Amino acid sequence: MEIHVVSSGETLFDIARQYQVPASQIALDNGLAGQARLAVGQALVVQFPSQTYVVRPGETLSDIGRRYGLSQRQLYQNNPILQGRDRIYPGQTLVLSYRQQKRGKLETNGYAYPFISDRLLQSVLPYLSAMTPFTYGFAPQGNLVDLDDRRMIAMAQGADTAPLMHLSTLTESGGFSNELAHLALTDDALQKALIENVLLNMQSREYRGLDVDFEFVYRQDAGLYAQFIRRLTERLNPLGYPVIAALAPKIASDQPGLLYEGHDYAALGAAANRVLLMTYEWGYTYGPPMAVAPLPNVRQVAGYALTQIPANKIWMGIPTYGYDWPLPFVQGQSKATSISPQQAVGLALEYGAEIQYSDQSQAPWFRYTDGRGIVHEVWFEDARSIRAKLALTGEYGFSGVGYWNLMREFPQNWRILNALYDIALFS
Repeated sequence: MEIHVVSSGETLFDIARQYQVPASQIALDNGLAGQARLAVGQALVVQFPSQTYVVRPGETLSDIGRRYGLSQRQLYQNNPILQGRDRIYPGQTLVLSYRQQKRGKLETNGYAYPFISDRLLQSVLPYLSAMTPFTYGFAPQGNLVDLDDRRMIAMAQGADTAPLMHLSTLTESGGFSNELAHLALTDDALQKALIENVLLNMQSREYRGLDVDFEFVYRQDAGLYAQFIRRLTERLNPLGYPVIAALAPKIASDQPGLLYEGHDYAALGAAANRVLLMTYEWGYTYGPPMAVAPLPNVRQVAGYALTQIPANKIWMGIPTYGYDWPLPFVQGQSKATSISPQQAVGLALEYGAEIQYSDQSQAPWFRYTDGRGIVHEVWFEDARSIRAKLALTGEYGFSGVGYWNLMREFPQNWRILNALYDIALFS
């Protein structure tokens, strides 16, 4: 695998000739139209098949997998054209392997809202150990706020991807409630009812584990929150359900701020089976223009986490999106728009902007002027930034990654992931 950065005047066919691979393959791997224009500075994934197979009449994907010792998931991973579906035809060329040495196994989890399209979800499930519908809330009595997740669960099960239940303090207003968290952590009867309702829901909907995300927990409730996670593991682990706790991106035990003070890394790490470091949202809707997950910031969180939690318990968060900020930035007034990596490149093309790459943040960015004369600054993710983030998992010995979220097209991410790692089945 190579990552090619587009120079001025280069076309898709120029790049295909340079690497001696079909232009159609580069287009597929990067989510490009067949005759797509390219932006200067755009990163492209270029893969080199080492073994291919031409489908014969009457063959199924399972037949081919058995013949070559490959699972259906591996064939889906190597052939994104299948979109995670068992639909092949005689004469079709399938990739059995690529010229790329993998770095080991990695657990992968991805979050998605119930309104994700069937096509998008089906296409990414083969690359996921687990998939987590977002989110179950709960009422002050301990009853769960229902989630329309049955379709997603069935699709995950059909793809050998483990569905995980997500429990949070998110309310109908769209924010995380510290008061609701406080109530659940201090009212023993409510907490017992909540835990039993969670268990019943997991059993009835055939979830494989629980992901807990209580944010903005009061400082005085930090110990109680860890005790709550401990009670969940004690109740759920004997039945085969692991518990994952999402952690705010801290860099010190005494870090001030409501987002951080209620998350005791050591205590939560000891209580949970795994933790997710939410290493994203430094660049955010109401903040100044910057990378969503600058690598130095991610490193700080990862380094601190390793002083508190065993590496094999840690999943590192990876964003799959970017932001478009109008300039000048005015604190309290400016608001960025969330966009996909595909949309970011589209903006660069539309306005003739040259994509830059920050070596410090390890993220792409550019500026453009819209039709009303307003200057914008865009930061997003691409093949280079994803490769840099995934490299941290090996460097720190983390067991997996969690993608926030699956709602946006980002084919480069899955190509890079598949090139570098074997995707572990969830256990």
